[in-house]
Amino acid sequence: MPETTTTARAAAASAAAGCVLAGTVAVTVAVVAGPGPGLTGYVSEAGIAGSGYAPAYRIGVFALAAALLLLATALPPALRAAAALLGTGSLFTLLSGAVTCSAGCPLPPFEAATVADLVHGGASIAAVAAVVFAMLALAFLPAAAPRLRLLARLGVAVALPLAGAVGLAMLVVGRGALVGMLERLLLALAAAWGLATATRLALAGRQHTDATVDASVRDRR
Repeated sequence: MPETTTTARAAAASAAAGCVLAGTVAVTVAVVAGPGPGLTGYVSEAGIAGSGYAPAYRIGVFALAAALLLLATALPPALRAAAALLGTGSLFTLLSGAVTCSAGCPLPPFEAATVADLVHGGASIAAVAAVVFAMLALAFLPAAAPRLRLLARLGVAVALPLAGAVGLAMLVVGRGALVGMLERLLLALAAAWGLATATRLALAGRQHTDATVDASVRDRR
């Protein structure tokens, strides 16, 4: 692999890690400090129109969308299936941040939802699903480095049951403390996996660059 390509991928991975951190902090501040969802509502409620922390929430979501796109860029060509899923997740995350839900972020079957609520909710669900499927792809693609596969397998082992529990709870129970806590756990896991994967890719790229430089120095002697 050309050195410039390796360096570019490492830089993209480093930027992805930074965006994950910045996005997670911004969304967390909006949820915790704002008057929004507390523990019984959806995280998205922090971004409803009129909330003083809506801009921070939206910036955080856009940063997370950028992180997914950068992470997709940082993956080698042999992992294009996972990269495509991450790119798809980035687009849906961007849509989720651009289209805000109404107060309470109502969703069927227990609440009447507007078109914006449905678009926002559908985009948010699709974004998380794309990330989980990207984990699944990396967990079993032979071309993935062993440590990337390990991170993905650990992530998907927790993410799949959580995602299933969130979906079931939304259909059976509806908005409340159970869905709120499960949603936060799933989002936190996705962010942690993204940060760990981006950091691993950045370190691997840096190690490759250092090894190439050392080999070049030895060849000149």
